[in-house]
Amino acid sequence: MKLTIHIDGGSRGNPGPAGCGVAIENEKGEAIYEAGYFLGRMTNNMAEYTGLLKALDDAASCGATELQIFCDSELLVRQINGEYRVKNETLKDYFDKAMTGLRGIGKWKVTHVRREANARADELANIAMDAGEDMIEIDRRPHRVRSTD
Repeated sequence: MKLTIHIDGGSRGNPGPAGCGVAIENEKGEAIYEAGYFLGRMTNNMAEYTGLLKALDDAASCGATELQIFCDSELLVRQINGEYRVKNETLKDYFDKAMTGLRGIGKWKVTHVRREANARADELANIAMDAGEDMIEIDRRPHRVRSTD
């Protein structure tokens, strides 16, 4: 199953109260999952990576085999695509987890987009930060059925 995902993360202060947003569409362009996650206190870059990790978990639960991910964090996109080295020790852990998750999916592409093209993910991150808790707006994910054999 091919999914299109928009992710965003942010913090109010750097570090400060943080959140991330994940918006997932199926191959028909229909929203199947939209959520904002409240992350507590962390940096903006940590929140961006957490958005990617949450999206990868959500996509894996759907049985995704191909992902097109859009993000407005140039740093995250360039690090994931191997254009920038990850120098920050804290971000290295996030990066390693993200790469493991991406390899588990199979085929993937992470693309940088301008903030305007990522409005829904940004909105979801802000909803969670305002609420101070996770907020699931849409959950129509087709969950993978596991064999009991």
